[in-house]
Amino acid sequence: MTDFHDVLFPLRLSVGSSASPERLTRIVAHGGGEKRAAAWRSSRRRFDATLRLRPHDELYRLVEFFEARRGKLYGFRWRDFTDWKSCDRKKAPVATDQLLGIGDGETRAFQLVKNYLSGGGSYARPIYKPVEGSILAAVEGVQAAPIVSATGLLTFATPPAEGARVTAGFLYDVPVRFDTDYLPIHLVSRTHGSVEDLPVVEIRPRAAG
Repeated sequence: MTDFHDVLFPLRLSVGSSASPERLTRIVAHGGGEKRAAAWRSSRRRFDATLRLRPHDELYRLVEFFEARRGKLYGFRWRDFTDWKSCDRKKAPVATDQLLGIGDGETRAFQLVKNYLSGGGSYARPIYKPVEGSILAAVEGVQAAPIVSATGLLTFATPPAEGARVTAGFLYDVPVRFDTDYLPIHLVSRTHGSVEDLPVVEIRPRAAG
């Protein structure tokens, strides 16, 4: 992402924000019933970075961050504290948390994914912005040390053997951008102010669909 700044939105400023997974489903009425089809292969996260009654120093930090991103122009990292680990939020990641794929004796590269399983349904979410230094990988439970790209692609020196389970544990951020070029600041007093309606939206590679 050439239009992406690898910088994290200030965690203090994200306190009080909201997070919303989004999907797009096409529904067509048919024969008294309906047919449903997923228009997107992957979900998309939306956030609201609204700040309510914050000190002017924090508002200044937000203005500085917003201006440096030039509004919608440049992306950045967002820490979604509702969903930012390969494991349960109360645990620490381990190398066997998530199944990335099964070795075939030839493939060396595996994309980080987080698998969501519930009631027989499943979804493998690609992870494109892992937290540097947090990734633990394993092949058939044996810890490995692949090369990790900035987009979460793990490349092993030797292709995992046919049938071998390739797994990983990690922390991750969401690649996002502001979804507005306007920063509405309301000065409530000489010391505090608010920012209402500051939407942030996930950036997805075109192939994610």
